[in-house]
Amino acid sequence: MVVDDHPAFRKGLTALIESEPGLSVVAQAGDGREAIECFRQTRPDVVLMDLRLPVLSGVEAIMAIRKEFPESRFIVVTTYDTDEDIYRAVQAGAQSYLLKDMTDEELVGTIRAVHAGQPCLPPGLASRLAERLRREDLTPRETEVLELLVKGRSNKEIAQTLFLTEDAIKFRIKGLFTKLGVQDRTEAVIAALRLGIVHLDY
Repeated sequence: MVVDDHPAFRKGLTALIESEPGLSVVAQAGDGREAIECFRQTRPDVVLMDLRLPVLSGVEAIMAIRKEFPESRFIVVTTYDTDEDIYRAVQAGAQSYLLKDMTDEELVGTIRAVHAGQPCLPPGLASRLAERLRREDLTPRETEVLELLVKGRSNKEIAQTLFLTEDAIKFRIKGLFTKLGVQDRTEAVIAALRLGIVHLDY
């Protein structure tokens, strides 16, 4: 099954897969919710899943499908290669993670490997995932504060938005500085975007 919100990319992937012996596409979906419905109806062996999708994100769709079908297998196919995106996808249950500039051979080889039950992360992404696993997770509240920092909000504005005191915001900012290994707000914003904790298209 191929899940991507760009019809042209979906068609291209489908044509490539259909041209390979022993491979066929049983369903296509353009958003996360449609992906869940299509999976229920067709039970594909392997799902190619984009991360940025309307309605439900790729990660949310993977989690929902794996909750219902624990044996389901996923390959994330995306343009996003930040540490946090890789981490979230693997945490959700993806067996592999490919970037959209992959070669045809990489894609087909990965589909066959994942179908055979072999987790298959490209070496460069695997080392970055290992590095990300060593970093402590931000709490949901710290992530909210960081998203507002990226938008240029002051401590006072963040406190008002989250219905907290300015002291509580200062405490959380200090905590996320420590976890990200940064010294100030500018470094925190740069780290948030570089690592993919926050995306500007949110």
